[in-house]
Amino acid sequence: MKLIKQGAEAKLYLNKNILVKERIKKNYRIEEIDLEKRKYPTRRESNLIERASKINVNVPKIIKTDEKEMKIEMEYIKGETLKDYWSKVNNKILESIGEQISKLHDNNIIHGDLTTSNMIVKEGKVYFIDFGLGFISNKIEDKAVDLHLLKQALESKHHENWEESFNEILRGYNKSKNFKDVINRLDKVERRGRYKLKI
Repeated sequence: MKLIKQGAEAKLYLNKNILVKERIKKNYRIEEIDLEKRKYPTRRESNLIERASKINVNVPKIIKTDEKEMKIEMEYIKGETLKDYWSKVNNKILESIGEQISKLHDNNIIHGDLTTSNMIVKEGKVYFIDFGLGFISNKIEDKAVDLHLLKQALESKHHENWEESFNEILRGYNKSKNFKDVINRLDKVERRGRYKLKI
C-alpha cells in the first residue's frame, strides 16, 4: 500500500484501485477515549457514504469497514479534484453539484466539508468524497450552513468567478423540497457572520 495523503485525523493509502482510509491513533488521549473518537467517525462516515449511494449521489463504493482497525476500504475514484479541474468546469457540472447536494439534504445528509477539494471529476461526473465531518440532520440551519461553507470555499479559492458559479450550483439545488427555506436561512447565516466581523 502506498501512502498518498495524511491529514490531522486520517491517513489515505492506495492499494491498486482501492483507497484505504485509516484514522490515526492519538497517543496523548486516554485509550478508551481515543478508540471512541476513531471508531464512531469511522462507522458514521461509512454509513453516510452508503446512504448517499442509495439515493443516487455519486460517491465511492464502500468495500469494507473495519471498526477494530479504524479503516474504511472504498473504491478509488481516479479523476481530478474539482479544485484542479476548475478551469474546465462548465454550467452543467455546477448544476449537477447543486442537484446532488439537494438529494443529500432532502435525505438529511449534511456533508460538513463541501469544498472543491472534496469533489472529484471523473468522465464529466462529480463524485463527493470525505464525509468525515458529515452527520444526519433535518434542521434547515445545518443545510444552510453546509451551503454557506461551499460558498465561502468558492469565494476563497475561485474568487474570479465564484458568484456566477455558486448561482449555477443553486440552480441545481432548486430541486430541493426545502429550497426556499434553506436559501432564506442561508441569508440569515451570512448576515450573522457579517455582524460578528463588525464587532
